[in-house]
Amino acid sequence: MAASRRPHDGGIAGEQAALRRVATLVARAASPEKVFAAVTAEAGRLLDVHQATMSRYVADGTIVVAAWGKAGAAFPVGSRWTVGGHNAPTLVFRSGRPARTDGCTDVSDPITEAARRHSLCSLVGVPITVEGRLWGVMLVGSTREEPLPPDTEVRLAVFTELAAAAIANAQTRVELRGFADEQAALRRVATLVARGTSPGEVFAAVAGEVGRLLGVDFTFLSRYSPARSATIVGAWARAGTTGAGSLSAGSRWSIGGRNLHTMVFQTHRPTRINDYTGTLGPLAEAARGVGLRSAVAVPISVEGHLWGVMIVGSIREDPLPPGTEARLAGFTELAATAIGNTQARVELRGFADEQAALRRVATLVAHGAPPDEVLAAVTEEAGRLLGAQQAMMSRYGSEGATVSASWSSTGIGFPIGTQWIIGGQNLHTIVFQSQRPARIDDMASASGPGAEARELLEVRSGVGVPISSGGRLWGVMIVGSTREEPWPAGTETRLAGFTELAATAIANAESQAALAASRARIVATADQTRRRIERNLHDGAQQRLVSLALQLREARMTVPPEAGELAQQLEHAVADVTGVLEELRETARGLHPAILAEGGLRPALAALASRSAVPVRLDVQVAGRLPEQAEIAGYYVAAEALTNTAKHAHATTVDVQVTANEDVLRVRISDDGLGGAGFGHGTGLVGLRDRTEALGGQIWLHSPPGAGTVLEITLPLGDATFPRPVSLSQRMPGTPSVRSCRRARR
Repeated sequence: MAASRRPHDGGIAGEQAALRRVATLVARAASPEKVFAAVTAEAGRLLDVHQATMSRYVADGTIVVAAWGKAGAAFPVGSRWTVGGHNAPTLVFRSGRPARTDGCTDVSDPITEAARRHSLCSLVGVPITVEGRLWGVMLVGSTREEPLPPDTEVRLAVFTELAAAAIANAQTRVELRGFADEQAALRRVATLVARGTSPGEVFAAVAGEVGRLLGVDFTFLSRYSPARSATIVGAWARAGTTGAGSLSAGSRWSIGGRNLHTMVFQTHRPTRINDYTGTLGPLAEAARGVGLRSAVAVPISVEGHLWGVMIVGSIREDPLPPGTEARLAGFTELAATAIGNTQARVELRGFADEQAALRRVATLVAHGAPPDEVLAAVTEEAGRLLGAQQAMMSRYGSEGATVSASWSSTGIGFPIGTQWIIGGQNLHTIVFQSQRPARIDDMASASGPGAEARELLEVRSGVGVPISSGGRLWGVMIVGSTREEPWPAGTETRLAGFTELAATAIANAESQAALAASRARIVATADQTRRRIERNLHDGAQQRLVSLALQLREARMTVPPEAGELAQQLEHAVADVTGVLEELRETARGLHPAILAEGGLRPALAALASRSAVPVRLDVQVAGRLPEQAEIAGYYVAAEALTNTAKHAHATTVDVQVTANEDVLRVRISDDGLGGAGFGHGTGLVGLRDRTEALGGQIWLHSPPGAGTVLEITLPLGDATFPRPVSLSQRMPGTPSVRSCRRARR
């Protein structure tokens, strides 16, 4: 019976015709479904069986992709069958070789029971291998009592080879089409990157391209932060999906549990989850909430550092295919390039801004601006450049640290003069003790004076850099942020550029102060010397000359009348001594008039005006005595101006105006003479300028030719120091308290 069903010449011709028909479909690149149906039908008819099926192996069994039968199908297309038991598909799956079962056995498994219901007691299965891997199985079955012929496996194998060729061709076409689609998607994203598109747009584009290309349901791009959290920066969902709101762009999640964000953060490697049943953490709950069943994640690294993660997810039962990680990696590289380019642009822009800020401060330093102005500029420029909400500069002293400059982006900060006592865990104390840059990433851990104030101002993190001048610690510069994330790495270095300029300004100010003090001491020494010479002349030479004149007059009185020539000589001697005495008195008065030391500026100037060769209108509004150096300087300015006017100006009148308040002495001398005076004309004005500047004052000269001369000086009457310190419990005028600031902010 079996022999009667062996192929004869006509049967061989029929088999060849059937194979040609299938081969033609394969050659014409017919769809895999059409080829599968044709192969199955041709094999069933040619082998004269009752059932023929083609199935594909999947993770949990087989899926029927084509079926043919003379009467109802035992294994319909699309049906799934679990691998297991003693049946041909299971035996082929385990061995990778042809297998058969002859006779209806008592074995119980789904495939055997389905075959028994259709009286298929003889089954033959032949493996379908594609590119060296088991792809599926072709199964034929007979309801006859005798088993299928021995050559059934060989004859069926010819059809499985054609099926494998069709599958390989179809896979190649799919791969080529997928490769082309992938390259097109990568080109579109690369174009955005090359155009310098904003990171947000690039992230959204990457998410959409990846999702559509891989046929997934969700795509997420997330960025890690040092605070062990992940923020979604790009998201895409397939049309028709629901519930993705919790995982939209901008949502932030803590790292922890068993989920892809946490696994990539910990390993820095690609990973996947094929079943979300056992996942843990808020992110896992959110993923289950949108229906994810499987997902793949690939890290995004920028310049060798983990930046974030790209995740694709599916709501289908089948897990994502094995090559998903590799295909996803191409897009993460583009995302990393976009991030790197953006960071480079930001760094270049930041570098330019930083250089501009440093130039502005350096210009102030080079122009010799007052220290408080430079320190205020340094603090503000640093705060703005670094994006701080608070910035301040404090000077260390015996009682702690005192705020010398302060800036706030909100207008609410620490007043100048605020004092901080060294102690506890805070930047003032850490920098003071270590003399090195320091940071506090969580101000909740800060302690000591000022911690409450920082809390009220909502400062969450801070960086402090020491300021050194002349090889010693001068103070500290601190920037504070109200943002949750801590200051980025490198903040200390950027801040140090400003502290160096501050140190230069401080050193310049200290050098200028030392020079001014030295000049003031020289002036004071010279004045004391002049006063001592005047006193010595008055008490010594003048007194002796007065005594000599008296003696000569007495001698003149005793000369007899007949000694007329002797009397005349004595008269001449008395006149000469008197003349020398007047010259000496005038010289002593020029050195340091006694009336200035005894009565002050008002009577001294009145005496000076009375002796002037040019009429003087004197207006002195000074109550009481002034510091000695100020009186001397005011007197000599008036004396020199009146002398110059008399010698060079040919003026008819001179106005001398003197005013003084708590801080400044102002002396103004104007005439209606020829003008043309200058500091370089040898008029003695250079000495006045040196004296004025040595005392910390300023001098102005306006003397256009033919329009008279105006000379004016101002002299400080007090010390130029930093504002007086105030404690945290005090309020400076016009400055709200910290607590009221907090209420205003709310």
